[in-house]
Amino acid sequence: MTESNLPDIDTTRPSAARMYDYYLGGFHNFEVDRQAAESVLKVYPQVRDAAVANRAFMRRAVRFMVSQGIDQFLDLGSGIPTAGNVHEIAQAINPDARVVYVDIDPVAVAHGQAILEDNENATVIQADARNVESIINHPDAQRLLDFTKPIGILAIAFLHFIEDEGVQKILSAMHSLAVSGSYLAITHSSDGEEFGPEAQRVIRMVQEIYAKSQNPLFFRKLSAIEAMFNGWRLVEPGLVTLPLWRPDDEESLEEEVQRASGWYGGVAVKP
Repeated sequence: MTESNLPDIDTTRPSAARMYDYYLGGFHNFEVDRQAAESVLKVYPQVRDAAVANRAFMRRAVRFMVSQGIDQFLDLGSGIPTAGNVHEIAQAINPDARVVYVDIDPVAVAHGQAILEDNENATVIQADARNVESIINHPDAQRLLDFTKPIGILAIAFLHFIEDEGVQKILSAMHSLAVSGSYLAITHSSDGEEFGPEAQRVIRMVQEIYAKSQNPLFFRKLSAIEAMFNGWRLVEPGLVTLPLWRPDDEESLEEEVQRASGWYGGVAVKP
């Protein structure tokens, strides 16, 4: 991707969405993003595996929600589209499934809009997820989502880019918005406390790199991640390392768990 003719895009600082795209092998990123991502890879080479594990978790979570009757989804901090997006997974099972993606990054939004141009049941909104009212009052959200019925809410590899107050605001608003029978899926990286001082040292180095980007990182204790599901009921197997959540293939599970250690995910239903 070149920087020409992109007046609304900040190419002077790395973007978490564009770095994530680079980890996944995408091309919607700039030199500043690639340099920052390579710095992360030097100290935390498993980040690529973690990104892949997050996408795989999302796909399993969406399929599960569809199996529970969910036919509308709100994907917060959706990022730059890659293969196997929420609408592709959901609509492959239920062609009438509706999806609203939300991201603040203009590159993510632009590419999402291009991909969804001919899809009447999916859209992408550029918004700060902390401003929930701007999302639910958006004409496209009003058109596609019926908040009087159960909805699937996704926060995949997203909330660790939001400060504590913002996370509480988002989750409180989502809980109030969702009716009984709605589902919430979250993935989040821990602060490494459960793995000891060396892991925490690596985490701090990663944080220092992201601190210079548009999206600082807020790693959290495992107990704080679990508390994000307060008011919801976690479905089996609970909050676990990403590959352990209802795996499709158990043959390589042990190796996948090692590569995604420190990354946790869970799906919960609102009683």
